[in-house]
Amino acid sequence: MAAGRHWWVLATAGLAQLMVVLDSTVVTIALPSVQQELGMSDSSRSGVVSAYALAFGGLLLLGGRLSDTLGPKRAFGYGLLGFALASALAGLTPTAELLFAGRVAQGVFAALLAPAALAIITGTFTTPRERGIAFGVYGALTGAGAVLGLLLGGALTQYLTWRWCLLINVPIAVLALIGVRTVIDGRPARRVRLDLLGVGTSVAGMTSLVFAFALVAGRGWSDPVVITLLAVGVLMLLLFTVAQRTVAQPLLPLGVLLDRTRGGGLLAIGLPQLALFGFFLVLTYWFQQILDYPPIGAALAFLPLALAIAVGSTLIAGLLAPRLAARSLIVPALLVMAAGMALLIGLEPGVPGLYLTRFLPAEILIGLGLGCAITPAVSAATSGVSGDDTGAASAAVNAVTQLGGSIGTALLNTVAATATAAALRAAPGGAATDAVVAGFDAALVTAVALLVLAAVAVALVMPRRPGPRSASAGRQTPVVPLVRE
Repeated sequence: MAAGRHWWVLATAGLAQLMVVLDSTVVTIALPSVQQELGMSDSSRSGVVSAYALAFGGLLLLGGRLSDTLGPKRAFGYGLLGFALASALAGLTPTAELLFAGRVAQGVFAALLAPAALAIITGTFTTPRERGIAFGVYGALTGAGAVLGLLLGGALTQYLTWRWCLLINVPIAVLALIGVRTVIDGRPARRVRLDLLGVGTSVAGMTSLVFAFALVAGRGWSDPVVITLLAVGVLMLLLFTVAQRTVAQPLLPLGVLLDRTRGGGLLAIGLPQLALFGFFLVLTYWFQQILDYPPIGAALAFLPLALAIAVGSTLIAGLLAPRLAARSLIVPALLVMAAGMALLIGLEPGVPGLYLTRFLPAEILIGLGLGCAITPAVSAATSGVSGDDTGAASAAVNAVTQLGGSIGTALLNTVAATATAAALRAAPGGAATDAVVAGFDAALVTAVALLVLAAVAVALVMPRRPGPRSASAGRQTPVVPLVRE
């Protein structure tokens, strides 16, 4: 391997991963400008965000298997090209309908791009030390990307135009495509029979669940549409699981999941998302509604969190992960996150200096904990997988992240709304702000409990010391390094 060439591979794959994560939040702050220019209704504006999430989440497992079938390099290139074209369509659109179409297309190609990017990193970095550094960088980009998306979206909307929130992806994708041509090598495509039953049930199941959780905030858990979507989603995923046990070439080999190290890694990725995305929602409202920060100020208030994630995943976890069992790093890290969220319970809005005394320390603890957890978790979730199944394992990582975020946002939003309504009923003449804060406290208590539960689950599932494991489905195909010599 040429000296230093593999780090250019990491830069290329990391750039694409950052682009995919950024696009989940980069248009959030721009929504008022988008709505005004394109004449969108209040009820349809959320579709700009959910259209991307639905397509991305619904097609992830298919995208992972296509990455294994085409080869990560080819899938990565197709994903980049499609994502750039979809971004151009969305950014240059004269109508709301074309904007929705562009966002759906972005999600489709992100579902191919994200598993391929992680598969490339997994196949390139195989020694414990380099793997720790590589997954530290990946964790920093994944964990901090959503926060950076808020910052970038606010800056581009304020100083240029909301359209650049989407058009910025075009030059990023071009840079990554140059990296594909120059530093990433590929392996031959495989001739496999696509598991059509698995594709149908996984797409229907994931899309139904993501859509249901997106509707909960506006409709509530008892809404017939939400209940129907949840039932369909669970049923389809149960059918998917049964189908994967019977087909010769499954979309997601169950051996990828039924391993204590990999399963524990997926738990350590998915369960904290239940708390984290709800935490983002609570803090966004705290900053803008209670502390009266403008949108760009609210985005900047998240900056310490992004920096702490980067420090935790690279400087701390990147160095400790090769020396410690994954469980020994993940469990304390999740408890540190819980301690950070606990700092935000019981705040009084009128107290001066709240950001410096409570929010800033909380963001630092949560960011360091998340960074230290995500690096060994992603490494564990993709370890010991045969070369033919790296895309499927990578898709599983992205799928639990997407589902965890969707469920967490809906769950904590519901908890907050319910507690706020109860507080208003208990004190009809009380201040509305106090009721809102009571709702936020209830959501944060739930988030702390979820993080403690995640720590316990990882401690019980993940082995103390990783032992020898078979490849994902019994195949011992070696991982082919994806770097040009």
